Formats: sequence, C-alpha cells, structure tokens
Amino acid sequence: MNTTSKMRAMRVHEPAGRFVLDTIPRPELLRSTDVLVDVKASGVVPNLRNVMSNYGERAYLTVPDLPAIYGLDAAGVVAQVGSAVTGIAPGERVYINPGRSCGSCHACRIGEPINCVAFTFQGYFGFGPQSKQMYRQYPYGGFSEFATAPADGLVKLPEQVSFEQAARFGYLGTAYSGLRKAGVGAGRTVLIVGASGTLGLGAVQIARAMGATRILCVARNEAFLQRVRALDPQRISTFSYGQGSLADWAREQTGGVGVDAVVDAIAPGASHQVTLDSIAALRRGGRLVEIGAMTDPLPMNLHEMMCAQVSIVGSLWFSVAEGQDLAAMAAAGTLDLSVFEHHRYSLDQANEALAEAEKRAGGFVNVVVVQ
Repeated sequence: MNTTSKMRAMRVHEPAGRFVLDTIPRPELLRSTDVLVDVKASGVVPNLRNVMSNYGERAYLTVPDLPAIYGLDAAGVVAQVGSAVTGIAPGERVYINPGRSCGSCHACRIGEPINCVAFTFQGYFGFGPQSKQMYRQYPYGGFSEFATAPADGLVKLPEQVSFEQAARFGYLGTAYSGLRKAGVGAGRTVLIVGASGTLGLGAVQIARAMGATRILCVARNEAFLQRVRALDPQRISTFSYGQGSLADWAREQTGGVGVDAVVDAIAPGASHQVTLDSIAALRRGGRLVEIGAMTDPLPMNLHEMMCAQVSIVGSLWFSVAEGQDLAAMAAAGTLDLSVFEHHRYSLDQANEALAEAEKRAGGFVNVVVVQ
C-alpha cells in the first residue's frame, strides 16, 4: 500500500483532450461506509473519446467537471475501509461496480438503483443533471492509483479471476444481466447479434455457462465467427450477416420454431434492419433484449408484436449481485475467461491504450491499463 498522501492520475483538462499525468492528493474516506481501493487494472472503453467530447452537447448525458479522471471498470486491492464497513477488509481483491445511485429517490427506495434519477457511471458518464452530485461524491475513475467507492458497490474477486479479467466485468455484467432478462438457461435457444464484439463475445461465454442449449451467433466478420464457433462447436452455430436471410437461418436451426431469445449487442451506428431481422427470428412469445445501444430509429408493427406476444426489453447495466454471480461462475470453472487476450498499458500510457481500443479489434482483445 502506498503510504504517501499523493497519487498519480491521468486526467483530462479540456473537452476531447488528451490524458495528462498529474500528481494529486490521495483520496480520503468521507463516509464511514466507503472504501479506498488500490487500483491494479482498469478497462478502456472504445467509446470513451466520444464521451469526453460531450461537454455541453447532449442534455440527457452528464459528464464530470474538468479536470476529470476517467476509467470505467477498475479492479484492485482494498487499502482502507470506513468505520462502518463490516463485510470488506483491507487486502481483499475487488472489482468496483461503477454504477452510482443516490440511495433515496423513488427508484432507490423500491430496490431499483439503476433507475435512480441520479444514476451515474463512476469514471464515465451519468444520465441526467443530478449525476453531478454523484461525481462530487465519487470523482475517481480507474485511471488513477487509488479510488474510493461505497462498500456495497464492490464485487469480491476469487483468485481465479485476474485483475485484467475483472476489468472486463462491465461488458460481462451487462451481457449477463441481459441474458437473465431474456430468460436464457437450460433448454433455451439464444441468438446473439454482434457475437464477435466485446459485448457479444461475453454474452456467448456466459450463455454457455448458463446452460443454453443452442447459441446462434451473428456477425459480419467470418474470421471472427470461426473463432467464436471453435469455443463450443457442439452448441454454437454462426451466421455471417448479409449472406442470406437471418430469420430463415435461425428457424432452420430451431426446427422451424424460432429462437427463445435474442440478445442484441450491436454497437451504435448499425442499421435497424439487423434488429428487425432478429425480431423476425423469435418464436411466438420470444423476447429481444437490447444491450448494444443501437441508435437507428426502429420502425415496428406493434400489432404484429402483440399478436406474436413478442417482447423488447432494454437492459442498461448490472447489479453487484450479478457481478458476484460472474465471479462465482469463474471460480467454479463454468465461465471461461481465458479466451481474452490482454493488451496491457501502464497508467502513463492511457492515451496509447485508448487509441488501440478505438481500433475495435474484436471481442477477444482486452485493452487494459495496469499498475
């Protein structure tokens, strides 16, 4: 543990600016329920530069005041705990779930913190003006040597999960929560759209761990799809989008019934036609869960959806409990995290790390800042 009162942090001083290595005071615990984490690894989100450019542009997203410390998915070792913390001890390995909520609004009081009016991703962005309050309470992202977090925002990590793998938990947790909402499990078939990407590959691995009987994977890059299929040839089938009818192929794979669930993990910028084709692949009563933030307006025939009892669900993030599930699955060996290829950068190389992440080299690559 660093016993000095200072720490290093890569901070952004102007919109869309580069990270600058600064020396700033080490965080202090302001609440008895908080912890201080010695950060060992932080994920690098390919979309981060767009978020850093968002000052004053999108009213529905809120970014931290400058200078800001970004870094969404941080993992490390607990260095200090507040006086009221009983379930977490110094020296424990943890992942910081960055989802922050106010704790007292209507959504928080009924047990739905992700729907909080002030919901904010620590080290990334928030969903409204009240997120500014969350930034003031927790201003430290993963691109710093230390970060504070509420004790109930931590996922304990087993030894089987490396810090680099934990820095992927934001994507893995988002995929897991979406799969749960879709009802994926034993005896179920699931179609994963964007299966070769960061979110999609995680969904494939977790669907395997959850016991999905058939996993149909859709992407455009045939070479990536071959790697995905090789993970579990008995259960995984792949389809290169644009090479025929997706809906017809999915029904052929399911004896004409259609899939039980679709997890849509395609990124913003994709055509809405991909999503419409995926809806057409659903069986009667099937469900599509959106986790990839497709932004192209979606023209839907609600009468047709009603008659087929098809559901479309948005799934934003994941709970600490769901993160703990992932850790337990990895410890048990049912969730295989060894497929990720970690591209490691030091803290002072955060600019280079983001530049590589922006190349979007596929879901097998995990760009991470390590300390």
